[in-house]
Amino acid sequence: MGGGGQLADTPEAGSSRDAGVFTWEEVQKHSSRKDQWLVINRKVYNITQWTKRHPGGSSVISLYAGEDATEAFTAFHPDLNFVRKFLKPLLIGELAAAEPSQDPNKNIAIIEDFERLRVQAEKDGLFKTKPLFFCLHLGHILLLEILAWTLVWLWGTGWTVTLLCAALLATSQAQAGWLQHDFGHLSVFKKSKWNHLVHKFVIGHLKGASASWWNHLHYRHHSKPNVLDKDPDVNMSGLFVLGAVQPVEYGIKKIKHMPYNHQHQYFFLLGPPLLIPVVFNLQILTTMISRRDWVDLAWYVSFYLRFFYCYIPFYGFLGSVALITFVRFLESHWFVWVTQMNHLPMEIDHERRQEWLTTQLQATCNIEQSFFNDWFSGHLNFQIEHHLFPRMPRHSYHLVAPQVRELCKKHGVPYQIKSLWRAMADVVSSLKTSGDLWLDAYLHK
Repeated sequence: MGGGGQLADTPEAGSSRDAGVFTWEEVQKHSSRKDQWLVINRKVYNITQWTKRHPGGSSVISLYAGEDATEAFTAFHPDLNFVRKFLKPLLIGELAAAEPSQDPNKNIAIIEDFERLRVQAEKDGLFKTKPLFFCLHLGHILLLEILAWTLVWLWGTGWTVTLLCAALLATSQAQAGWLQHDFGHLSVFKKSKWNHLVHKFVIGHLKGASASWWNHLHYRHHSKPNVLDKDPDVNMSGLFVLGAVQPVEYGIKKIKHMPYNHQHQYFFLLGPPLLIPVVFNLQILTTMISRRDWVDLAWYVSFYLRFFYCYIPFYGFLGSVALITFVRFLESHWFVWVTQMNHLPMEIDHERRQEWLTTQLQATCNIEQSFFNDWFSGHLNFQIEHHLFPRMPRHSYHLVAPQVRELCKKHGVPYQIKSLWRAMADVVSSLKTSGDLWLDAYLHK
């Protein structure tokens, strides 16, 4: 199950394995695609073969090759004892007694204080779900769907009714997006299998997307937020340059796939309107078919069968296609602004292997709390707390936030809170700043 056979193929690794004791320097050497070790609680594991079977996706666990993965391991897995059963065959040794428990480049005091905060949050019941909260959230999504159909059934297919129907459906889709996010992070049920099952229903049948596609992308984002070449959310395929580092690198190399100094303007044409209707839909179909993920494909098809069954009698086939496209168009604007306002204006850089708290805080900010902001963003206005505790039910974010702020203050880690409008405006201003950096480097370096 583990990489034992492969490990013995190299004399250096073989001799170390016999001793079963490693230094950080040696662990860090094993970070290539075909040779991957990582450390969890001072134990050293060879994950080279296991990556292909990792339920969260091979790319997620590979991000920690050559590193200490203790904090990420604890953050993502609800049942640590269960997961350790899979780790046992991969164990090849432990860190030498003289080696620090964490990567020497990390701040041990921050790591220890954050772990105490996490343990206290567990004791305070902040990881326990309130079933009524999620039932009500699902109920209001279904109610929006019913209202949209009822409007057309009662008052016909005029422009006013159709626009109102599309707005209700887009709202339902956006809110279903936040709900699938809860199940995808295993933050609703105690048992992971129930979260996975309901996740497939919500993202597949209620939204027409793929759970596996979402998991593989989103967990990579959480593992290394705003890290170039590792976080898929900052991989813009050459359409945009982000942060302060990438624009200068592109400029020096004379890379000009787009007129990046105007990216804050063409963002309005390429970003919000196209992400869900075009980019995500193509990615979802390609991923399901290439991976032969027939279960997700069946859920995906069930959404469209239900939608067309409901609306073809009123709009015909082409009219129904136009309706769902317009709904996706509206939803895409909602989704892009909410997801980008917490991350895009923050630090975007190459891997620096920092402790979990610092990594997440440099890449995320919060939006002011209000009933509307909570609902509008699916509580992702508490993006900092969500990134620090991805398994925590969202109704607990506001309870742990004061403790997180105190911890950040103690260690001098910036904790940013913005208004909703300021955060959205910062998306555009950050794109302009990055574009200007690119132009300066392109012309003068």
